[in-house]
Amino acid sequence: YRRLKGIGRTKGLQLAAVAEIARRMMKTPTSPTITYNRPETIAALFWPMVAGLLVEKFWILCLNRKNRLIKMVEISSGTATAALVHPREVFREALRHSATGIVGVHNHSSSGDPAPSANDVAVTRILREASKAVDISFLDHIVVGRPEADPLGGGFFSFRSAGLL
Repeated sequence: YRRLKGIGRTKGLQLAAVAEIARRMMKTPTSPTITYNRPETIAALFWPMVAGLLVEKFWILCLNRKNRLIKMVEISSGTATAALVHPREVFREALRHSATGIVGVHNHSSSGDPAPSANDVAVTRILREASKAVDISFLDHIVVGRPEADPLGGGFFSFRSAGLL
């Protein structure tokens, strides 16, 4: 907010609040009947939430046996290029909400290109192995970007669809 001439601290905070309210208003309402078993459905849920974010965030969708949403939980908020994730926090939330399956979702805020980084691949492997220990299915890890920044045009990357999970 201090980068623009004439925008002081108070006005910057007001504008940030307006942006957050707009993001929440654009958020796709969830329904107990929606099944979150397709990456397109999950990406569509997150696009309004990640629009304009300046940092990477990591969420999990805690799902029941029918892949219906129990709870969406933000696990971490990182830097412009990384969201730090540890299996302990991920599965603590999944256990807390009695999830039988989870989907990890994070955004690529700086580039908008959803292609996974080496760190994204490593985190996915770690979460896949940890899921076995607690008997909670790790159904997918989806990286959400922007369709215009995606060379493939989809705007998201699904580890499950790519055969990496």
